[in-house]
Parts: sequence; structure tokens; C-alpha cells
Amino acid sequence: MTPLVSIRNLHFRYPDGAVALAGVDFELHAGETVALLGANGSGKTTFLLHLNGLLQGEGHVEVTGLPVRPDTLASIRQQVGFVFQDSDDQLFMPTVFEDVLFGPLNLGLPPEEAELRARAALDAVGMPGHDEKAPYHLSAGEKKRVAIAGILAMEPALLVLDEPTTYLDPPGQAALVDLLRDLPQAKIVATHDIDFALALASRAVFFQAGRIAASGPVAEMIERFDWDRRPRALH
Repeated sequence: MTPLVSIRNLHFRYPDGAVALAGVDFELHAGETVALLGANGSGKTTFLLHLNGLLQGEGHVEVTGLPVRPDTLASIRQQVGFVFQDSDDQLFMPTVFEDVLFGPLNLGLPPEEAELRARAALDAVGMPGHDEKAPYHLSAGEKKRVAIAGILAMEPALLVLDEPTTYLDPPGQAALVDLLRDLPQAKIVATHDIDFALALASRAVFFQAGRIAASGPVAEMIERFDWDRRPRALH
């Protein structure tokens, strides 16, 4: 089976000379949910930013069968939905519905089709009836759902989430697990929240100093790297 994401020998150095990625190999298949674990500065977010071409290092990066390069970025960015750590970085329109509608309209879809996608996405994340609300009036959990709805309305093949439990209380984290479990897209989730990773991911990769030090079941990676934290029983 052809991987949804295939990365070989990826290197990246920031302009100040700091090495962020030092030879990363990675594959993701359709339907998988993979957690990226590791300390701050280990390369997780830099790695994620290569998946839709926001950063471009040295090495081979292929997403949905397309090599990531300037002439493929428009197609790849339709297939890779990036959910940022802070939802306020993603929500910028006056109302919830306008925010979710923004992506489909910018794909060039007819307004009627874009509206159908936006309403279906809001239904999928459990936010129907919030169309006219201002995003800044929403709770952190509701903002996260709307941000995800905006991505789903573009019908991507892959969801990429950077620290998605930031600002969420335990009930909000559990609700996010339930939401993400029900979505058919493959997912890559960078997180420090081990309980969240255990509840959601089928596999984990552990980043150290810009490399993937190991890959395997989430619980095995936690034990191997002494990364355990007391669980909060997310179900």
C-alpha cells in the first residue's frame, strides 16, 4: 500500500544555524493516527511544517503521492489540514460560519457547494446552530471545534494537529478525543499530553535532537523514554 506520507532523510537548519531536523525518515498510511512525542525543541513542530510546505528542507517529502515542492503546494495544501496550537491564530472572520466557509470559497467552489460543506463540517464537530456567533465569544473547546470544522470543510486527506489540547480542560480534552476518533482522516498529532496520545493514537514516534529515536506503540514509547504522566482516564 502506498503511504499517504513518505519522508526520507529530511534535514532542516534555521537561518541562525540551529539544526532542527537531522535525517528524519517517516511513513504514514491512510487511517492511521500517529502521535509525535518528545521534548520542546526536539523537532516536532518543524517536522509538521514540512508536510504542507510552510518549511522546505533537504530530503524527500511526499504527501498524497505528490512531492512537496513549489509547483505542488496548492494541491498539497488542499489535502493537508493544519490545526494550530492556538485556535485564535486560525479564527479571524466575524462569525463562526464565515470562518468555516472561508476555506471552501478560497478553493474556488461555487457558493452553494461551499455553504453545504461548511454546514456539514459544523455538524461533524458538533457545532450546528453557532453560525452567527463571534469566534471570540466561544470557549477554548468550541474554538478548537470550529478551527477543525474550517479544515474539514476543505475535505483534506490528512489532519495535522500541533498540541491540540492546549487551553482545554479535562472535559474538553476528552470531547476532542471523541471528535477526532470519529473522523476518517489520517492524523498526525504533536503532543506533550501522554493521556491524550494513549487515548487517540495507534502509534507514536519519539523525537530527540531532530531525529526520530524510535517508533512503536504509544505505551511502549512512553515506557522506553520514561515519558509517563499519571493518566486522567480519557475514554
